[in-house]
Amino acid sequence: MLAARNGVAVTFLLNGLLFSSWISRIPEARSDLGLDNGQLGLLLLAIALGSLVAMPLTGVAISRLGTVGVIRVAGFSGLVGLGTVSGALAAGSPWLAALGLFLYGVGTGTWDVSMNVEGAAVERHLGRTVMPRFHAAFSGGTVLGSALGAGVVALGVPAVVHLPVVTLVAAFGLVAATRSFLPDEPVDEEAPRSSAWTAWREPRTLLIGVMVLALALTEGTANDWLALALVDGYDVPHWVGVAGFAVFVTAMTAGRLVGPVLLDRLGRVPTLWATMVGAGGGVLLIVLGQQPALVVLGVVLWGLGASLGFPVGMSAAADDPARAAVRVSVVSTIGYAAFLAGPPLLGFVADHVGTLDALLVVAMVLVPSALVVPYAREQRPRPAGGGSDPA
Repeated sequence: MLAARNGVAVTFLLNGLLFSSWISRIPEARSDLGLDNGQLGLLLLAIALGSLVAMPLTGVAISRLGTVGVIRVAGFSGLVGLGTVSGALAAGSPWLAALGLFLYGVGTGTWDVSMNVEGAAVERHLGRTVMPRFHAAFSGGTVLGSALGAGVVALGVPAVVHLPVVTLVAAFGLVAATRSFLPDEPVDEEAPRSSAWTAWREPRTLLIGVMVLALALTEGTANDWLALALVDGYDVPHWVGVAGFAVFVTAMTAGRLVGPVLLDRLGRVPTLWATMVGAGGGVLLIVLGQQPALVVLGVVLWGLGASLGFPVGMSAAADDPARAAVRVSVVSTIGYAAFLAGPPLLGFVADHVGTLDALLVVAMVLVPSALVVPYAREQRPRPAGGGSDPA
């Protein structure tokens, strides 16, 4: 079990490393490709489109083919996609960049569902909340990737060197980490093949998906726009904007490390409500604070507030192990609609009110999303005595 837990954690970390390596290049992509905020938002849409094409099929693929094989294919797609993006930036081609980001989206979307399914299986075997810590590993990977990205950008290392090297490291690491995954749950070969799609008609699953959609927008907006908002709104150098994103993911990592304690003591619903208040308050401080100390505090609060929504949504979807793969696939697909709608929405708003003020969209979305949080309430009993998390 220890080896499986560590393998899942490494898989999450590598996914975060790859993702933040691309994030660190977004300001450069905007300038190299000659895009305004609205056009950049449309370009970023390619990642979400790729993910949304792949995610609905991932649960079925895992049920039939197994987690390890699916996630390794996903890693290869991500490798090809970001390699294509790096060449597109060197060539100044937005269309080639969009193709590369689409392929990367297919890979990272499939990878995301697969690693969450495996993480939920490990969590069930341990008998206590650990999913946020797996997502903390993802955040740790984004910290590492953003710090590395800030460094190579400051040194003038081109994306055509930076991105391929990172993707190769991630690909080899993924193959090694998945060797320790738990055996797949046996599949009932007599069950109708269409049964996997019934999860799309389950009210609780769909409402958890709606919650994850709002909280994914909260997290994804920072991923796509925080660095640019700091650059545009406060006229700081690009590396400072990337460093601000590093502060965000560091705070989010901290929230995911301590989150399981709160979740096991207080339950999912009150913990999620508290983090949503923190995220909304953080956004307000970033936009309205105007003073460096208040802005930094806002970034920290936003990171803490965004830390638990996605992992708790995955755990809630996987409460029933027999339906975990398909339900995680459904919730992930709905959640990733935030990455589909978020970039163009924020880009459109930013073109009219400015990049910094556009962040207020996050605070507004959090208010109605709080109403569906109770549907994520725990649906399975904890084992007597609880398991022990060796972390």
